[in-house]
Amino acid sequence: MREPEIELLCSQLASYYVFPDVANDIAKILRTRLADGAYVDVDDEAFAALVTTDLQSVNGDKHLRLLHSHDEIPETGQASAWDPVAYRKEAELDAFGIAKVDRLEGNVGLLDLRLLHAAEIATPAYVAAMNLIAHTDALIIDLRNNRGGDPNTVALICSYLFDERVHLNDIYNRPDDITLQFWTLPHVPGPKFGGKKPIYVLTSNRTFSGAEELSYNLQQNERATLIGETTRGGAHPGDRYRVGPHLKSSIPNGRAINPISGTNWEAVGVVPHIAVPEEEAFDVAYKKALAEVDEGRLHPRQV
Repeated sequence: MREPEIELLCSQLASYYVFPDVANDIAKILRTRLADGAYVDVDDEAFAALVTTDLQSVNGDKHLRLLHSHDEIPETGQASAWDPVAYRKEAELDAFGIAKVDRLEGNVGLLDLRLLHAAEIATPAYVAAMNLIAHTDALIIDLRNNRGGDPNTVALICSYLFDERVHLNDIYNRPDDITLQFWTLPHVPGPKFGGKKPIYVLTSNRTFSGAEELSYNLQQNERATLIGETTRGGAHPGDRYRVGPHLKSSIPNGRAINPISGTNWEAVGVVPHIAVPEEEAFDVAYKKALAEVDEGRLHPRQV
């Protein structure tokens, strides 16, 4: 019987999902599917996959999922199933999502970022990375394989890419009924890359969530040229909640609101300035970066 898990999931949707009306519609679908026997005689992994399809069937919210965990999910007595100890270990082993920091020929910086881990533990790593590329003449930020992350880490990175304080993003949080503002920081450790030199952001159809926010923030502020593919389209951050010993829900409890566009990239993705297949994006960006660096040396900008 899957009724206990479905009813708990419906309760979590009602309490936390950012769109209450949509939560009601999704709950009706889940209960109908349960009554029709859609979840009979399947293991937890298959159950999670079936329910995820049903969760996303109303509005296509890619953050809304039922996740299967091979490791048992402990009962903590807290609403959230977040495990900060396990997460810190994972982030450390992942180098906080920083796959590569390099200075390419021509003094072009390269940041290959795969995940934007929480600023409370990842800040020293990102400060080090941003300091290393501060004195390059152009910057390529590769987000083609980035699955997302913390909006505070997005703000930290952006803080090195502007000269003045910038209002980057707002996030409405339904459980608390508040809207949080995200700005570049007034001061950062070490030198900045700054707000004048060229930036190119590489995207793919896998670029998701917080990586999309980073792309969108820079695009809306006309601070970078995006090259590659339209991103995956997920703008609703959230939390995870225990559903069973090996099941946890991922339920968006917020939505991004860009202060310039008044909207976000949910379902539509972030559309690049230059659309090319993802495998061609780096070559296009590097060629443009070298040309712009050479032009800058011939005709230095007035600052």
